[in-house]
Amino acid sequence: MAKICEYYFAPQSPWAYFGHARLIALAKQYDVQIDMKPIDLPKLFSVSGGLPLAKRPPQRQAYRLVELKRWSAHLGLPLNLQPKFSPASGDAASKLIIATKFAHGTDAALELTSAIMHAFWAEDKNIMDADTLAGLASAAGHDGAALVKASETTSVQNEYEQFTNDAMAASVFGAPWYIVDGEAFWGQDRLDFVERAFQK
Repeated sequence: MAKICEYYFAPQSPWAYFGHARLIALAKQYDVQIDMKPIDLPKLFSVSGGLPLAKRPPQRQAYRLVELKRWSAHLGLPLNLQPKFSPASGDAASKLIIATKFAHGTDAALELTSAIMHAFWAEDKNIMDADTLAGLASAAGHDGAALVKASETTSVQNEYEQFTNDAMAASVFGAPWYIVDGEAFWGQDRLDFVERAFQK
């Protein structure tokens, strides 16, 4: 039986963007199933002591930019340090990802997540806009308009809330967050340790 990696993330997180493709590659390499759970990150922050970017002290905000630039260069991933539509809510994008998972499975949802993250962080697109999201889903080979409509249903909203509640119950306080065999790993810079967990 394949291992399972619980993957808590928010599509508007640059750190999730940096780790997303590498997690998928590692999961394929070690035959691990990804249980993807997009979450309401601001809601999580509100109960775990985290602060939205605008409320963080200036020195923390400044160092964040240094680290973003450093990781972008290290991974060879394009990144706008200050996206046009930031700060962005991840709600609409997260619910589209969930609707895609319902309709087309995890692999399709992971692929669309990649496109959404790239659109926001590398192409300055507005991932809070329904037409933009529909276009990204259509470009991925789906009926974008239908998926956006499905993303607005109660069942998808309930799943989104459940994933966020799952995160709280698991003591998650940031994104991305990975859980393998009950062991938690916070941040894309912990993927080396996630890989070791996959190998056990």
